[in-house]
Amino acid sequence: MQISIEVSLYPLSENSISPIDNFISCFKKYDSIEVRTNNMSTQLYGKFDDLIKILKVEIEKTFKNETNSAFNLKIVNGDSRKYDLEDRA
Repeated sequence: MQISIEVSLYPLSENSISPIDNFISCFKKYDSIEVRTNNMSTQLYGKFDDLIKILKVEIEKTFKNETNSAFNLKIVNGDSRKYDLEDRA
């Protein structure tokens, strides 16, 4: 089953850019998913099992490295890329 996940990381520290950049770069190492970014979040596209396993690994690594941080997740059953307004222009 294909799913889409929108994830935002909020490091609760003075240095917030580096942990976010590290988090995003970790996802780009996986060939089985597509990663898109914008100023507010990272979008992940792929198979349910792959994305959930990858997300678990990367969130756990972040929690170990960034003691004070929060995540916001939206998970869509299906491929939300078909709703991308930029693609309709």
